[in-house]
Amino acid sequence: FRLWAFGDAHVGTDKQHGRDSLSEAISQSEFGGSEGGPAFEWDIAVDVGDMSGAHHHLPDDAEGQEIQRQFAMLRKHRREDVYSVCGNHDRSGLHEAEAWWWQKWIDPIGQHTAFSGVDPAARRYPVTGQWSHYAFRVGNLLFLMLSDRNEPTQPVGRGTLGGNPGGVVTGETFRWWKHMVLSHPDDIIITVHHYVLKDTTVASGEWEGVRRGDDGQLVEHYHRPFDRGTPNGASYLYWVDGQPDSGLFETFLAEHPGRVHLWLAGHTHTNPDDQHGGKTHVEQRWGTWFLNVASLSRHHMPITTLPVSRVLTFTPGSSDVRVQCYLHTSQHAAQGWYPRAEKTITLAVAFRR
Repeated sequence: FRLWAFGDAHVGTDKQHGRDSLSEAISQSEFGGSEGGPAFEWDIAVDVGDMSGAHHHLPDDAEGQEIQRQFAMLRKHRREDVYSVCGNHDRSGLHEAEAWWWQKWIDPIGQHTAFSGVDPAARRYPVTGQWSHYAFRVGNLLFLMLSDRNEPTQPVGRGTLGGNPGGVVTGETFRWWKHMVLSHPDDIIITVHHYVLKDTTVASGEWEGVRRGDDGQLVEHYHRPFDRGTPNGASYLYWVDGQPDSGLFETFLAEHPGRVHLWLAGHTHTNPDDQHGGKTHVEQRWGTWFLNVASLSRHHMPITTLPVSRVLTFTPGSSDVRVQCYLHTSQHAAQGWYPRAEKTITLAVAFRR
């Protein structure tokens, strides 16, 4: 079973630079790339969020239509083979209907088929839940999909200031996730969120996503700084149930080591050799493997952005998972597989189809 994990396409941003970040990656996966990258097989894909490229404005219908145009480039797969979560750039404004744009145009539940093209009856692996948190199953793999939200206690969400970059989930989502983990002890639990947890993968520590210069001013690097946001927590899941830097997920995992096997996320765009903060893109903590799979964009946050994704191969009867890194351009190395970043991780449970 081959899982393609990608995110941070930031379609609107790359479109401004004449690049189709989503459809280009889709075409490369199905037919190979123009710079020699091979095609590769995948059964389903998980998209870890940030389809939108909105920096100083809210995502709009025009960008939604462009995303659907690029999804229509799928030839060997169907639209329903891609399972998505909402990223911080996919959020709507604090005074708009919550995540209306993402629900309308990305729509994992299939409630707005006329716009999103997602037919829930066409899912190979049906989903259960709601847009903010839903699940689906492939054999004994149980995917728990958590979407990012606006934090209602903050004056800055998505909008003219570019938004609060720290990750957010509601108490309802956290409690649902915890219940699902505890009630499925025999399954391989794969959590998918836009953000990793604190101090797991590259640049996910406090003040690692946004930096301070020698003069004490905030400096753009991995993420864009906003004084009115929470720049110290820009690169990890910061708000849970209205609590800043809550540590609720981290505490649960420490108390139940190994119960969650994989955590797939993006948000921080960087090359696969980056080890800022002494952390790589693939790290294990609390018995959980954390993978940063971003990004498909080449132009959003250009200081560190590099188009990259991952393919995870699960073999029936084996607890080993092959994690391959695919470079979608030749900026860092030759387009295609990047063997230096390949890794085999071992789970506590064997995959059963």
